[in-house]
Formats: sequence, structure tokens, C-alpha cells
Amino acid sequence: MLKRVKRLFVIKTRFEAYLIIFALALGAMTRGAHYTLEYPGVGGYLLFAATAGAVFLGGAKILDALRYEREAKASQAMDF
Repeated sequence: MLKRVKRLFVIKTRFEAYLIIFALALGAMTRGAHYTLEYPGVGGYLLFAATAGAVFLGGAKILDALRYEREAKASQAMDF
């Protein structure tokens, strides 16, 4: 039973990855908008850019991990 619950938290397809990245971006942009209100001027915009950059880096890492896992499974299947 625990294995079935654990599978719910594993990203299996690129579509799922894009949905998660979209959710991360939505939250980050909301936080960035609050930063521009809380810290007016250049500081707020720099924090806004930092939140957007974090999503770019995290999204790239998620997509790279999916590709790595797919390649690892393919090479493992060829070994047998």
C-alpha cells in the first residue's frame, strides 16, 4: 500500500513535469509581485527576477532528471 502512495509523488512524464513547473512559476510570480510592493524600486525588481530565475533553474533540473531516468532505464533494458 505504501508503494502505491509513493508512486503518486513521482513525476513520470514530461506533461506532469510541465504542470509542476507551471505551479511553481505561478507561486513564484505571485511572491515576486509581493516583493515589488514590499520593496519598491530596484531591490523589489531584483527579488522578482530572482524568483523567476529559481523557477527556470528548478524546471530545467526537473526536465533533465526525467531525461536521465529515461536513458538509464533504456540502457538497463539493453544490458539484459
